[in-house]
Amino acid sequence: MKRRTLDILFSAGGLALAGLLLVLGLVMTSNANFAKGYVKDQLIAQNITFKAENTLTPEEAQSPCLVQYAGQAMTSGKQAECYANDFIGLHVMESSGGLTYADLGVPQSALRAEVAAATASNDPNLPALQADLAEATALRESTFKGETLRGLLLTSFGFSVFGVKGGQAATVAYLGAALLALLSIAGFYHAARTSKSKAFAAPEPAGTIAVEKQRLAV
Repeated sequence: MKRRTLDILFSAGGLALAGLLLVLGLVMTSNANFAKGYVKDQLIAQNITFKAENTLTPEEAQSPCLVQYAGQAMTSGKQAECYANDFIGLHVMESSGGLTYADLGVPQSALRAEVAAATASNDPNLPALQADLAEATALRESTFKGETLRGLLLTSFGFSVFGVKGGQAATVAYLGAALLALLSIAGFYHAARTSKSKAFAAPEPAGTIAVEKQRLAV
């Protein structure tokens, strides 16, 4: 095969691959922009604003991100992660004593059984038991709401991460496309400067091989 033909084939293949990488980069950029815009729109609709720095409790002030975003409206995935973990998570843990919604179901069920038994036996402690059950129920419901909002915000954060990864993948694709395009241009340039009659890896003439053998023998 002629060297010039080989250069042209490899260069054309490189340009085709560069085109594919460019298309991939555009697709990933579109996905990244969609994820970023969708998360921002959904968070803005929640109308959540971080507490001002001078109103943070001592426990809240220990969170670097709550201090960083103090007074700001929530518009990004990173802000959603901060609010979910360092604000909602903190207060849910404080109010529930570190128990989850599922954990609180055990004492609530036990109190319900006690109330039912006290009602059947006309126990004079029934009002106190009913008050305890109401308190346990309210705590479990508030924990459920907090955990639900926290989960939704963390889902938004996770969706935003996909957007960030898509943007990074797009950057890599663009760089790869640019590199292949430059190499292909260099290949076409080399082909243009190469003689049409020059072969690729052409065998040495028999005479030349014989002379080389004699030189090595000496």
